[in-house]
Amino acid sequence: MDYFLDVVLPIPLERLFTYKITQQEADFLQPGMRVAVPFGKSKIYTALVYQIHSNAPTAYDAKEIFQILDETPLVNSVQLKHWEWISHYYMCSLGEVIRSALPSAFLLESETLVMPNKEADIHEMELKDDEFLVYEALQHQTALKIGEISDIVDKKNVLSLVNRLVQKGVVNQKEELYEQYRPKLVRYVKLSDVYDDEAQLEELLNELSRAPKQSQVVLSLFQIRTKNNKPIPIDDLEKESGASKAVIKALIDKNVLGEYQIRKDRIDYQEESEESEHIGLNEHQTKALEDIQTGFGQNKPVLLHGVTSSGKTEVYVKLIEQCLEEGKQALYLLPEIALTSQLINRLRHYFGHKVSVYHSKYSIHERVEVWNNVLAQAEKAQIVIGARSSLFLPFANLGLVVVDEEHESSFKQFDPAPRYHARDAAIVLAAFHKSNIILGSATPSIESMDNAKKGKYGYASIQHRYGNVLMPDINLVDIKEATRKKRMKGHFSEILLKAIEEALEEGEQVILFQNRRGFAPVVECTTCGHVAQCPNCDVSLTFHQHRNQLRCHYCGYHMALQQACLACGSATLDNKGFGTEQIQEELNQLFPKVSVGRMDLDTTRGKYAYEKIISAFENQEMDILVGTQMVTKGLDFRNVSLVGIMNADTMLNFPDYRAHERSFQMLTQVAGRAGRTKKRGKVLIQTYNPYHQILQQVTTNNYGKMYAEQIYEREQFKYPPVVRIIKVTLKARDFNTLNEAAQWLGDSLRNVLGNQILGPEYPPVARIRRDYLKNILIKIPKKQSLAQTKNSIKRIEKSFNAISKYKSVRLVYNVDHI
Repeated sequence: MDYFLDVVLPIPLERLFTYKITQQEADFLQPGMRVAVPFGKSKIYTALVYQIHSNAPTAYDAKEIFQILDETPLVNSVQLKHWEWISHYYMCSLGEVIRSALPSAFLLESETLVMPNKEADIHEMELKDDEFLVYEALQHQTALKIGEISDIVDKKNVLSLVNRLVQKGVVNQKEELYEQYRPKLVRYVKLSDVYDDEAQLEELLNELSRAPKQSQVVLSLFQIRTKNNKPIPIDDLEKESGASKAVIKALIDKNVLGEYQIRKDRIDYQEESEESEHIGLNEHQTKALEDIQTGFGQNKPVLLHGVTSSGKTEVYVKLIEQCLEEGKQALYLLPEIALTSQLINRLRHYFGHKVSVYHSKYSIHERVEVWNNVLAQAEKAQIVIGARSSLFLPFANLGLVVVDEEHESSFKQFDPAPRYHARDAAIVLAAFHKSNIILGSATPSIESMDNAKKGKYGYASIQHRYGNVLMPDINLVDIKEATRKKRMKGHFSEILLKAIEEALEEGEQVILFQNRRGFAPVVECTTCGHVAQCPNCDVSLTFHQHRNQLRCHYCGYHMALQQACLACGSATLDNKGFGTEQIQEELNQLFPKVSVGRMDLDTTRGKYAYEKIISAFENQEMDILVGTQMVTKGLDFRNVSLVGIMNADTMLNFPDYRAHERSFQMLTQVAGRAGRTKKRGKVLIQTYNPYHQILQQVTTNNYGKMYAEQIYEREQFKYPPVVRIIKVTLKARDFNTLNEAAQWLGDSLRNVLGNQILGPEYPPVARIRRDYLKNILIKIPKKQSLAQTKNSIKRIEKSFNAISKYKSVRLVYNVDHI
């Protein structure tokens, strides 16, 4: 009887692929293990075992697998089920989900090696120049990688060259799998077993009296061993004895010391938690905890609506405590990496080494180690805190999921596929594990609040700040009037400047929020009106002063700032608009003695950059922090008394049905950073339109009124949560082909789905990375079957792909578009 294996390849193809296996392999393999399989002419991929059966494929002859990579499954059955749900719901392939979910170190890929053919008789004169260069290089090396050949001949595409050399018999090709993950091995030393005998030891010390450095190393070894009876790393011995590595090596060579290695995690938290410290909840938190437990009892997700600084984290800690007592794992999801650095310290304070962290700023190796610890249900991975990707970890015994700041749009992945929403995917994950899930926010999303009001979610609220601190005093500053009366200093109104001076005099800190990075978003010539544009995208280039560059925030294109206009040659260049850099510079001029920090995408590129900025601000090394939306979310600074919002209008006027909801959330969140201890905080919002309803609702912290107005508008114009939305984006290099294709697709969708199709229409930025874009919005009423609608769209896509002139057009689906 023949055995076959269905595998999922980490590539964007919808179907599974079948390979032939032996009976022994069939008995050994289980779903969730990795196997290396040949695919295409000569590529080897890491694939995930899906199922084992005995039905041969009809369309092709099944190849044999290359090798088995795991002894036990790397991915468990619940994960596979969850990943399948993500691929069906978000209209992408299971391969794309796997590529996104597994740390890249697990996805081994082959490296083509080119080796000299020792047996061939080669006539050098018959070789072309580039062929001879490769041939010559192979006389000195055993093998070359494709990338190395590319460097030798200074060409990007060298496959045709390699093929010519293979045909001429000059070289052989070989596929070799290479593993990216290497465990970290720490070198330790101990005294050789020979010297356990006292007489031998005495003899050794007498012998070493002529070598004082070596003698010192042995004595230091004894001192360290008496202090604590743990293994001694070579580095510690080197430090303690003051000897060099050469001296220690000499002792190892003499067999006086024995060397051995221990595998160690790259991130190791050693401090013990202060278990004795008991968390006391106030009456509002206790009431919320009881409501949450009631919701959990009914097997519902629970929405915790607690105002900023109401102590939601303490409630989560209580829930995590209960979860750990039951011997289960907990997952704490956050929208931003910036938030994790503050929260890790708080959780480690309570739970010590049981906390693991997982997000994209960690290296491949560190992520592999967290994955393995979660898989093994190790004690150090009982609580996982991380950004949206931590959803994919191999939990076997999940008891609680916390989604903090659940309203955040950062939970939605935009590129590449799967374009999933971590909050919604977490709710499904919790359902698969039959675990509890809590969604927390000071400004819940309209959808979550709608679900809570309909009884689909449980609901708990905390309407008072912790310690009964007053909510901040929020005032609007009319900068239209101030500009008319010439009462502005740069981008600061007199009122805001006065408030900053007062806060600094009191020794308090200030946060200023401007949702634009860079110095100025537009550099315009005042003579001819020319604005520097990105050659790849339909946007103006942003001026970044610290690099003296014009940069595109979409594709990364940059050029040096020109001294004269590129169109007319005049030197009359002027900056329009302002970003965080410009605010920072103005503050340095207005307050020369004050330390001003900046937190945006430009200053937080490094792995520990967030932590450095946040801890410097916490330790009051900075007086003023200027930032983009990173500073708005959940950060807890005890000494901030003033928050200034530089311009609230840019968010309000954004062409999107969520613009008002988003503005309310962002402004309320950033206001919540003020006055988190005894003294009442102050918030000043600069705006050209102080009578706007959203700004009025922010000043009174009236979430209920904002929710009622937004729901009414969404019902009128048919937007979520009243309907579901799928956005289809068409991308193509050719403008005319895109328009034709979009029109064809729009008409086909209308024929099948009726009038619930909007578009095709150009987005605000209609060209990105040289691709022209066009969007079609599909509105699906709640009564209509979502699965059937998706099937109809997929059928139309098949017809679309069959049209040869539309081959160059890519379709991108964004389900529950945010």
